[in-house]
Amino acid sequence: MAEVLFYHLERAALEDVLPGLLEKTRERGWKALVRAASDDRVAALDSHLWTYREESFLPHAQSRDPHPKEQPILLTSAPGNPNEAEVLFLVDGAATDDWAGGEVAAAARVVLIFDGRDPAALDAAREQWKQAKASGHDVTYWQQAATGRWEKRA
Repeated sequence: MAEVLFYHLERAALEDVLPGLLEKTRERGWKALVRAASDDRVAALDSHLWTYREESFLPHAQSRDPHPKEQPILLTSAPGNPNEAEVLFLVDGAATDDWAGGEVAAAARVVLIFDGRDPAALDAAREQWKQAKASGHDVTYWQQAATGRWEKRA
């Protein structure tokens, strides 16, 4: 079973949070697959990861780029796990339909990041929580404190 972490954004945007989580993933030697809900969002995240901080570099590519299997961080809007990532990030409403198998079963960790200021995103995250829990995964919920640090709430 995968470890599933739900990150509830309230004080920061995805662009502020995702690079740090990807850095921590790479520090552990894991590959990451970031799935967004659309190709336009994938392109925007791709641009952001090249420029988010001058002193940092996150090697990454989009799934349409050559050699996706070799990429340490792969951005996509499609299902599957072409870079055989240990960590699957689901962002901007991207979800999985199969919490019991497939890409989730192959992952060590699934990170679902959702905007808590968007009622539809909140409802979708609640549904994903129920499905992940029902499939027997170790599910935790993280929320940003006023200090900006993440606090485990469930």
